[in-house]
Amino acid sequence: MLKKFERYPLTFGPTPIEKLDRLSEHLGGKVQIYAKREDCNSGLAFGGNKLRKLEYIVPDAIALGADTLVTVGGVQSNHTRMVAAVAAKIGMKCLLVQESWVPHDDIVYDRVGNILLSRIMGAEVRLVDESFDIGIRRSWEKALYEVKAAGGRPYPIPAGASVHPNGGLGYVGFAEEVRTQEKQLGFAFDYIVVCTVTGSTHAGMLVGFAKDGRQRNVIGIDASATPAKTKAQVLGIAQHTATLVELATELVEDDVVLLEDYAHPRYGIPSEQTKEAIRLCARLEGMITDPVYEGKSMQGMIDLVQKGFFPEGSRVLYAHLGGAPAINGYGYAFRDG
Repeated sequence: MLKKFERYPLTFGPTPIEKLDRLSEHLGGKVQIYAKREDCNSGLAFGGNKLRKLEYIVPDAIALGADTLVTVGGVQSNHTRMVAAVAAKIGMKCLLVQESWVPHDDIVYDRVGNILLSRIMGAEVRLVDESFDIGIRRSWEKALYEVKAAGGRPYPIPAGASVHPNGGLGYVGFAEEVRTQEKQLGFAFDYIVVCTVTGSTHAGMLVGFAKDGRQRNVIGIDASATPAKTKAQVLGIAQHTATLVELATELVEDDVVLLEDYAHPRYGIPSEQTKEAIRLCARLEGMITDPVYEGKSMQGMIDLVQKGFFPEGSRVLYAHLGGAPAINGYGYAFRDG
């Protein structure tokens, strides 16, 4: 589905799938849980899902002669960390607009984790007092203008790389990769669980799994706390990406399965249930999830298993999208483990 698109390799190759035996058993053993480790996909600054997207965006930046990658995210954005890493790797400058998306009072929040890594990699970091929204940000547009006004050649990468024209392609590739691994495993996964915020990871999966009719088996766990806007953005990206890859299936609103019960109390703030899910996964499997994204999708998956959402005997693939460095910004919340 992606052969006609230029790709700049930033990842090691196919990411491993591991069975989470202890977690599966702890939850009753009726559902088999596996994890696809997107958090282990690269040597670039701890990797993560954004790199799959950036592999199909970087060629355009190079072709246009850009010298500065400009993007936006929250203070502990995984995406901005990955853009900083990619800029370092390809020899470009990087300007990161880091907005106050999360009302979090940990005293070291803006000095550790993702933002620390971005600074180490040489990115220019601008802290901007603007609240969370998945749409196009004025602060980002202002940064692009200023780079151009100073004689630079900026390349715009929106939040999460999501509404970029090629933002959904990387996770079409994820689905194709899973299909190849399923042949090796000797079975197909019944469900895929993914965290959803800016939408292109979920959207790319929809397109990729629609090839064999499994788009509604992609279970999105909303972590945005703005689910209506997020669902609409997932659908829009999916439909655009489907056109790009010439998908024969028409994607409609009902294809976007987005569960809204786990984003509480708001974006970037973990509930007690989210923190318990993080601890449970860590203590049973040694797998670290974060309070913003993966902790909430882990909480959602655990709750769905416990409620019997997945039929007995189901094989569930949890997409671990990375993001663990952000947990350093939540030191007080986990001060006792």
